[in-house]
Amino acid sequence: MAGVDGGYGSWPDVAEMLRAQRKMARLSLRHLASLTHVSDSYLSQVERGLYQPSPEVLKAIAEALGLSVASLYERLGWLDEDDPVEPSERQVSTVEEAIAADDRLRPTQKKALRDMYRALVGED
Repeated sequence: MAGVDGGYGSWPDVAEMLRAQRKMARLSLRHLASLTHVSDSYLSQVERGLYQPSPEVLKAIAEALGLSVASLYERLGWLDEDDPVEPSERQVSTVEEAIAADDRLRPTQKKALRDMYRALVGED
């Protein structure tokens, strides 16, 4: 698909954000391509806003970068906030909610993370 023009939901803005997320994750285009099963040249064009990928490709990119698929779909106007979302795609709006929602952490680890976060942001 061609790029999308406009304000909120603008494909070039989302593409720029995806590139920034990839760089923060310290992934090369080739590594992201291998994770998503999409060519690195296509991903480069996606990141430059030249092509808007299908929902399936966007989902693969989001999952490889650890991003919420639902939040990307909402940002592009593909999903309304009121639409039902799979439980695994539930948006987490705060750091403390993210800590609470992470099933990989034991309760003592969650408490330690919450305490550290509150200390860093100046909340007791």
